[in-house]
Amino acid sequence: MQLSRRSFSTALAAGLGTALVPYLQAQGPTPPKPKKLKIGHTGITWPGGPDKRGIEIAIKDLGSLGYAGLETFGDVLDQYEKEGGLLRHLEAASLPLISGYCTVDLVDPAKRKDSVARMVEWAKVIRKNGGRIMILGPNGARRAQTGFQFAEHRADIAACLNEIGKAITDLGVTGVLHPHTGTVVETLDETLATLDSVDTRYVKFGPDVGQLVKGGAEPAAVTKLVKDHLSIVHHMHLKDFSGGKYYGGYCPLGFGRVELANLLDLMEGKGEMAGMVMVELDGGGRSDPMPALEAARISKTYLQSQGISFRA
Repeated sequence: MQLSRRSFSTALAAGLGTALVPYLQAQGPTPPKPKKLKIGHTGITWPGGPDKRGIEIAIKDLGSLGYAGLETFGDVLDQYEKEGGLLRHLEAASLPLISGYCTVDLVDPAKRKDSVARMVEWAKVIRKNGGRIMILGPNGARRAQTGFQFAEHRADIAACLNEIGKAITDLGVTGVLHPHTGTVVETLDETLATLDSVDTRYVKFGPDVGQLVKGGAEPAAVTKLVKDHLSIVHHMHLKDFSGGKYYGGYCPLGFGRVELANLLDLMEGKGEMAGMVMVELDGGGRSDPMPALEAARISKTYLQSQGISFRA
């Protein structure tokens, strides 16, 4: 499966041309073995919050491309609840909600009761709109300014995650730890330490493989992390990282350094999970080199080259 001429031209215009050689070399004459893995997409690439209807455009675009599911933010779901919910837009595009990304303060014990209560309310909204996964997004950490040290907060981080995990499991929602650059759980070592500390009966793993590479991990180490913890991986942000000038250094799938093919093979072998593998590409700003629809189309082309099928 080769890149379409339109996608090829768009990639060149986006300054991704240097990455095309390894991408195209990977496309051999032998068709890939078909995979049963279903792939969704997050809505972060589409500009504008609910007031600008960015998520509605995302739903239409992703539905037209045949992606299998959507992820959006808890705040977006809240905004649409005032108008009867997001479900009607999802149903019109035959695109189910899979997950909601919800940020929580994990380090301050004084805020824990309120944090857990807030996450419970978000879990209810996720279920109401058909979702089943809550992304447990750690709060930000201005390390250079505050001198934040993960080891000093490890116990509180684990305790808060455990309380949230137990509370939302009772509502039929699975909570997944999601390491993220610029937060209190950022690096590979911090991720491993957190996974070793939590009760994995209630807290599962939802890695963002691109974020981990951007956070300093070698691509092979990220693949090993997923392999070693595959039993608790129930969701994933499939994100590529090139370190380029657009999208915060991220890029459409196939143009970066993340070991995407190996990760797809691992997730195919895992079988059923509570959530879904979600393509993600940060963006939504005026400086984006192409429309979000076209970026999602390029990632789809890469996935098809790896044996992934999409809805008609």
